[in-house]
Order: sequence, then structure tokens, then C-alpha cells
Amino acid sequence: MLLPTDLWVSALIRRAEQGGAFAYVLKKGDARAGAVILKITHLRERETFILRQVTAGDEVKWMKPITSHDPEAIESYIERERRFDSDLWVVEIEDTEGRHFLTESIQLL
Repeated sequence: MLLPTDLWVSALIRRAEQGGAFAYVLKKGDARAGAVILKITHLRERETFILRQVTAGDEVKWMKPITSHDPEAIESYIERERRFDSDLWVVEIEDTEGRHFLTESIQLL
């Protein structure tokens, strides 16, 4: 059984903050079943990348939907996804090491 998204997001933010990062919700989606985009900013290298949650049944995976680190390309992708899916959450994590704090696996495409 999957956790409600709002509870999962709260746990991720807490885990990131306990690890010394800054984490916050940029866009709130559906509390129970919204998908999540993570925007990760590596503060030392001044790079940003995103991870997109993909759910298949009860299985949750993460993928890197675009390879660009360009802030405009990232914002454009997020806005396109938000127009398509109004239930989508966007969470930003700013970390000096660029960590995502996920416990699930990540697939690089």
C-alpha cells in the first residue's frame, strides 16, 4: 500500500532537513495520490536537476526525465507537467552535496 502523498512529502522534507539540506514544497498537488517531481539543487556546483516519480501499481520508481541542468529547461519541463497533471507536487531540495534523500531506486534514462 502506498502512503498518501502529503505524508510522504513531509517525511522526505524531514529526512532532507535532518541531513542538513533545505527542502520545501514549491507546488502542492493532490494530498492522497499526486505524483511528485523533485527539483534538486547542488549548492556547491550550482547545478540543478530533476527527478520524476513513476508509479506502476504499488511500485514506485524515480527517473531523470531530462538531462539538461539549464534552469530554464527545468522550469519549462515542470510547467508543462503541471499543465498536464494538476495533482502534481513539486518539491525542491537544496543541498551542498546534491543529495536527493530518496530511499527508492532511480532509473537514469
